[in-house]
Amino acid sequence: MIAPFRIQLFLLLAAALCPVQAAELRIGMASDVTSVDPHHQNITANNNIGWHVFDALVNVDENTRLVPGLALSWRAVDPTTWEFRLRKGVKFHDGSDFTADDAVFSLERAARVPNGQFASFVQRIVGREVVDAHTLRLKTATPYAMVPPDLNSVFIVSRRAAANAATEDFNSGRAMVGTGPFRFVRFARGDRVELARNDAYWNKEARPAWDRVTFRIMPNDPARLAALLSGDLDLIEQIPTADLARIRAHGGLRIEQKVSWRTIFFHLDQGRAQPPTIADKAGKPLAANPFRDPRVRLALSKAINRQAIVERVMDGAALPAGNLVSPPVFGHDPDLKAERFDPEGAKKLLAEAGYPAGFAFTLAAPNNRYVNDEQIAQAVAQMLARAGISARIETMPVNVYLSKARGGAFAFAMLGWGSFSGDLALRALVATADAQKGFGAWNWSRYSNPRVDALLERAFSSVDEKKREALAREAMGVAMKDLAVIPLHHQVALWAMRKGLAYTARTDEYTFAHHVRGR
Repeated sequence: MIAPFRIQLFLLLAAALCPVQAAELRIGMASDVTSVDPHHQNITANNNIGWHVFDALVNVDENTRLVPGLALSWRAVDPTTWEFRLRKGVKFHDGSDFTADDAVFSLERAARVPNGQFASFVQRIVGREVVDAHTLRLKTATPYAMVPPDLNSVFIVSRRAAANAATEDFNSGRAMVGTGPFRFVRFARGDRVELARNDAYWNKEARPAWDRVTFRIMPNDPARLAALLSGDLDLIEQIPTADLARIRAHGGLRIEQKVSWRTIFFHLDQGRAQPPTIADKAGKPLAANPFRDPRVRLALSKAINRQAIVERVMDGAALPAGNLVSPPVFGHDPDLKAERFDPEGAKKLLAEAGYPAGFAFTLAAPNNRYVNDEQIAQAVAQMLARAGISARIETMPVNVYLSKARGGAFAFAMLGWGSFSGDLALRALVATADAQKGFGAWNWSRYSNPRVDALLERAFSSVDEKKREALAREAMGVAMKDLAVIPLHHQVALWAMRKGLAYTARTDEYTFAHHVRGR
């Protein structure tokens, strides 16, 4: 018989030779990560990874309220100067110190990355002054109150690591040096992103509970859910709404949810004289662009039964929309109601506009980006058909879709957008395109309304929050009543996870591994 002392010694030696398995969190992502360069493509999946490796000067909480990030505080020194006080003692993952020089470098890089989509957030900044290592002053040519919220969208990278880095240097990991809660390990395109805990993370309250995190890229809804049910994943985002009842009845799973900031809507090209795919029902191109006629835009909106989409396609996990921002978001106007379903009224308007027999066009949408995006496109096409509009559906993966949309391939196209203020959403989506101002970066409708632009300029120059919100609502009302775009619904963000986990649901839909805790 082995003596108890020898047994204890054996167990101690075994433990030393075989260390305890480190904690790992496995998350199923609903969208493809196209790049991990934090200043390249401004899409949610890419940014979601960015928030794990990098930080911004200004952060937002789960309710989209501005909170300190790498900047402890900020103030308007005068109408055209903003001063940011930066945190001391923050280290990059390579051990180097974060300073104002890194912030300046990051703002400059965001403006110059080839084909980058973050330049609009720094477009108004005309001067950068490093007062000292932890004080930064930014100058604008005219009064502009949006500098702090804009900087929430600009990740801070290490000047030393990224001085000459191209996008591929980030994708390979060479330049992926941030101050965030996780260190970058590997990006396998189309498969996964692997991260490791940053034990020196400056935000002690948000230090991760996990040694390692694997983000599995799984745009296919059934596959993502099956991986959760089988135990291959611990948490998934963007739950297939048809499976909500099944998940709620499952004894080993739980759900978190929150009204999202994301609004699903359609752009319709009002700028070009003859947008692609628009024709009569025999296929002959129309002499004029029907989307330029407000009666046609209103007819299309009336033909859509938003409540039916919410109930039958979204299984209740959405709210009919009359705004471009959802109820929790700054600038949402509760007086703007979703258009009432009125197919007979739609037919009458089309006849008044000179299209009694309707016309045809291609309805474009992604098939792996938004909750039930392809099913929504099919439902809308069927509804339009009842009003005399023939809409041929064309769907594709989001990486292909966005590239074609930016190239002008679509006349009627679905987009989902999340913003933490109504004026910022309008700036990107319906303001007259102006690269110098950072306006209209996602204005696929080519819509232009001088009154909307002027209201936005007034809102952005006001540091009075009440005045700014009133102006944002006024601008939203003008754009929505003019049907600059056709809003459908606001999503409800959903997460499913194994029973032993807890996650604070976020309005911005991000899935943050460092906010996942054991229960």
